Amino acid sequence: MKHPTSSQGDEPRNLWRTRYGVGLMVLGAVAAFFLFVEHRAHLFGALPFLLILACPLMHLFMHRGHGGHGHHTGADQPQPGADEPRRPNQENGHESQ
Repeated sequence: MKHPTSSQGDEPRNLWRTRYGVGLMVLGAVAAFFLFVEHRAHLFGALPFLLILACPLMHLFMHRGHGGHGHHTGADQPQPGADEPRRPNQENGHESQ
């Protein structure tokens, strides 16, 4: 005999979909608004310093992709003229006709 199961007991309810969660979101939005309104002079005064701070931070985080500076070996560096195909009739840089 099968008993009907309720969907409430099977999976936990999401907090943000309850009325308490919605109330917390509204309260947080109101608090964020008043914090921004009361402290925007402090925030806007710090923007130039944040831009200056962004330069070294971008330098640190953006140089991770290519392995840093000065760590190349001779095998890693391309040889001059390596991408040009070599013609068999070239000798000492002059073409024979």
